[in-house]
Amino acid sequence: MESFSRVDIFDTKGIEYLFVIGYLLFLIIFWNIANRHERMITQVKKMMNTLSAGILRIPQGLFYNRYHTWTHLEESGAAKVGMDDFLQHVIGEVKFTLLKKPGELVEKGEIMTQINRDGKHLKIFSPISGVILKSNSLLNENPEILNEDPYEKGWIYKIKPSDWRKDINTYFLAEEATKWATNELERFKEFLTGGAMRKYSSEPSMILLQDGGEIRDNVLSDLPDEVWIDFQKLFLNFGH
Repeated sequence: MESFSRVDIFDTKGIEYLFVIGYLLFLIIFWNIANRHERMITQVKKMMNTLSAGILRIPQGLFYNRYHTWTHLEESGAAKVGMDDFLQHVIGEVKFTLLKKPGELVEKGEIMTQINRDGKHLKIFSPISGVILKSNSLLNENPEILNEDPYEKGWIYKIKPSDWRKDINTYFLAEEATKWATNELERFKEFLTGGAMRKYSSEPSMILLQDGGEIRDNVLSDLPDEVWIDFQKLFLNFGH
């Protein structure tokens, strides 16, 4: 009679169970490591895409004003004018319309252009009076120029000023400009989380602010036209 070897099925299944458990543990560990990496990347992106006083560019030697525009007198006697870094961070990429032509006159406080994004717009006022010498054609060809370099390549006009000293008399320079920009940023945060925004959301801070209370970059771009109108009145219509 042939002899038969006895195989314990429970021993075999036990090994299989251990293998499955080990594999599941490996997947759990791998998933945690992978997601921790993703969470770190997400957090870094959040930090990079927040608007704080530390990332506002405020070059020395330029004059800044409450219209959120700037001006700088070149050696040639022409004055460059443009939008400040605060404004481009708030809005993001825009298209320019209502640009004036060379030879046209512009008065300080007059609309010098209009910026548009997704059907919404803001009026931008001239910081000085004078004759338009040139407009920057690159702004609409390469909208990212304004965001990347608002003070060198992202200027809007070159103007021959009619009364430079008088026009810049009350503008901010150097440390005063930095202090003013910081205050404007705080005022903007209050605008986003305060009464103006509560008309459109019961919890505006949950929508508009990152972890830690920092403002999302380009935050205005996602908000309705009514908010743009309020922003125009409170931040750009100085003296109007």
